[in-house]
Parts: sequence; C-alpha cells; structure tokens
Amino acid sequence: MISKFVKNCAALSVIALSISAYAGTVSTDGSTSMEKVIGMLSESYNNAHSDVNITYNPTGSSAGISSVSEGRSDIGLSSRSLNDAEKKLLNDMVLAYDGIAVVVNPKNEVSDLSDEQLKKMFTGEIKNWKEVGGADRPVVLIGREAGSGTRDGFESVTDTKEKCQYRQELTSTGDVITTVSTNENAIGYASVSSVSKKVKMLKINGVAASDASIKDGSYKLQRPFVMVTKRDRELNSDVRKFIDFAFSDDAAPLLIRAGVVPAAK
Repeated sequence: MISKFVKNCAALSVIALSISAYAGTVSTDGSTSMEKVIGMLSESYNNAHSDVNITYNPTGSSAGISSVSEGRSDIGLSSRSLNDAEKKLLNDMVLAYDGIAVVVNPKNEVSDLSDEQLKKMFTGEIKNWKEVGGADRPVVLIGREAGSGTRDGFESVTDTKEKCQYRQELTSTGDVITTVSTNENAIGYASVSSVSKKVKMLKINGVAASDASIKDGSYKLQRPFVMVTKRDRELNSDVRKFIDFAFSDDAAPLLIRAGVVPAAK
C-alpha cells in the first residue's frame, strides 16, 4: 500500500511539474506589422519570466481588435487608431510609432515623390512612371487587404480612403515586400521595420523615413502601434505585468531595435 501511495504521489508530482512549466499565458492577436515588436518584447520578458507563455496570432489589426473584444485574446495588437465605437468597449495604449515606407523595386530610377504625386499615383491619376521622372512603364499598385492597419494608416495619411486603384491587395507585409521585389513596375507600402534590402524605400517630400524623422514628425507617413484590452475584463497579473514591461524604460531599447519609435511618456 505504501509503495502504491508513493508511486501515485510521484505520478502526481510529474503531472504538477508539467502543468507548472507555464504558470500563466498571455495571448496576443492582431497586426502582422507588429510581429517583430511583439517577438522581441516576448523573448526579453521570457528571459526573466520563463514560466509565462506569450502567444502571438498574426491575423491583422481589425481581427485582433475583434479577438480582444470577444474575449478570445488578452491583448489586441493594432497598427491603426481605434475608432469611436471601438473606444467605447476597449482601452487603447499607444506603444510606439511606426513609419510607413513607400517601396519600389530596386531597379526603379525614382527615389523621391511628393505627397501629391503619391496620392495621384495610388488613385490612378498618374499611370506611368515617366510622369514622375521614371522609365516609360505602367505603374502597378500593390496594397493591403481591407481591415489592414497598414492600409488604414497609409490611406488616412494620404487622403486616399476608398480611392486607391490597387492591382493586388495582399494579406501580409511580407507578401507586399516579395511582390514589389519581383516586379519592376510595382509600388507598395509596408511598415518601415519590416522593409528588407529586396526593395527600395522612397523619400516623401524629400524626407527619408528614419527614427529621427518619424519622431520629429517631418516624415508624414506614420501610424501608431497600439496595445488594446477590453474595458470590462479584469486583466490577470501575468497580462498586467507584460503590459507594464512593454511600456517600461527597459523595453524602449527593444522597440528601437525593432525599428519603431517608442511613444513619448
């Protein structure tokens, strides 16, 4: 009997250890543009809190907002500001500011566009690269899908909402980068933090996207990275501690390394 009791206790101990491998879980859902940011924050937080499992579901800003609204995730990640209806149900905390890069194929001769040229290009008024100093080639417009925070940010800043004449509407930042990198006529937009050497970033009104130009506002194409929680849902301690860490001085260097500008405190 004693031997059987000892064995049962040992078995229960193994189960308890397995369960306690992660004492808590913090679930995040939303913006694909925030993947690098949330990845770096999660990795750093886990170095000090290895018992907390932080998950990330890259579904897009609107889907992430819906997820936290419906209680399917702890934190929604949005790369656009909340609208008035959403603010009635949700708390929004601006974590950082992200520049939206306008990207072209590296072989494209154009290096700078005015905001007016950009607007005319995406609304279909400018149809050929030669109209802005480039080669005699048709402009191919690449954008994001409806509901994307990057799309909302770009169209809001450029005053092109519901007016863009996209050839393709893609579901992730990575897809935009890849598509533009393989088409000499293409132009698209993506989070500055996600831009790779496969594409070329254009200056807008003579200003290149950088930490300094985003922070001082001289680079106009920028949008917020927002953490969203539900107003009527009490946050558990693991979620609260992770959010506190994300907005702490310790996290600021991580945000900078991720290519975004920490929001001013």
